[in-house]
Amino acid sequence: MGKFDDLPEARRKGLEKMEEVYGFDMTDGTGDFFRYTVEHLFGDIWQRPGLSTRDRRLFLIGMLVGQRANDVLGIQIPAAHANGELDDEALRELVILACHYDGWPNGSRMNSIVEETIAKASRAR
Repeated sequence: MGKFDDLPEARRKGLEKMEEVYGFDMTDGTGDFFRYTVEHLFGDIWQRPGLSTRDRRLFLIGMLVGQRANDVLGIQIPAAHANGELDDEALRELVILACHYDGWPNGSRMNSIVEETIAKASRAR
């Protein structure tokens, strides 16, 4: 029995997908913002046909780089790596692409997150 089995299906599906996407344990929350995040964004949008989780993650990482959202990149990049969606080589290629399309300083910030992610995973092995 899963920890979310007692919740309505939309809530359960959303929380399970959030755990997959973020790479850490989620707990149920309160309020409309949390409800829309769980039930709509993760329970529906992240599960629509047409794009894989990896595809969505790549698109999201690209948008986050452009927005200079390094705090969220610090969640998405390690989660993509831990889930096997992006390996060391793929992450480093994204950095090179980001440097050329979004500027070297911003790509350098992304590189720091990528290299920290790779180093932590290597130490854990």
